[in-house]
Amino acid sequence: MPDLASERMDYDSGTLREESAPTEPYALFDAWLADAFEAKAQGRLPEPTAMVVATSLGDRPSSRTVLLKAVEDGTFVFFSNYDSAKGHDLVVNPYVALHFGWYPLQRQVRVEGLVRRVPREESEAYFATRPRGSQLGAWASAQSSEVSGVEELEAAYARVERRFDGVEVPCPPHWGGFRVVPSMIEFWQGQPSRMHDRLRYDRVEDAWRRTRLAP
Repeated sequence: MPDLASERMDYDSGTLREESAPTEPYALFDAWLADAFEAKAQGRLPEPTAMVVATSLGDRPSSRTVLLKAVEDGTFVFFSNYDSAKGHDLVVNPYVALHFGWYPLQRQVRVEGLVRRVPREESEAYFATRPRGSQLGAWASAQSSEVSGVEELEAAYARVERRFDGVEVPCPPHWGGFRVVPSMIEFWQGQPSRMHDRLRYDRVEDAWRRTRLAP
């Protein structure tokens, strides 16, 4: 085993100060997302849209990684199986947390807010743009359910291949988008000696309040 207690690095790639930060969070998020895509082009960050989605049922939190598919009208959009574990969680408790870990840039972004489903026509429009294999997979996999083995999954995929042979694959009724309406967005920029920059934006009615947090 490596010596985990001694594993550390000092951060020195940039700063995040109030004088250069916008008064609302979306322009800063767009700029950081653009930097993440530039890092991808340089081979430093493989999936800039990857984000952790955390849900909670009382005292039982749960998290998983999905891909951000849109930032529009002040919301963050992702797609999933509505019958999955996260889908069931969000029916019971629609409050969600997102986390973007852009570690090669020594940056993180946290988002908290309420989630709602996107309109059906938007889910269908996005589904139509997915690769056919992913479309078939959405039909074949009862996400989060127990299976006997990989053979069961392969058989399910083969069945939907035959079912939709030669025709377009429609969007499943149990599949679609979630739209996160943020009430809080925090930006974290690593700093030397663990004195990290943390700027938090909280929505107060129709405006954003920006504060600095201690690291």
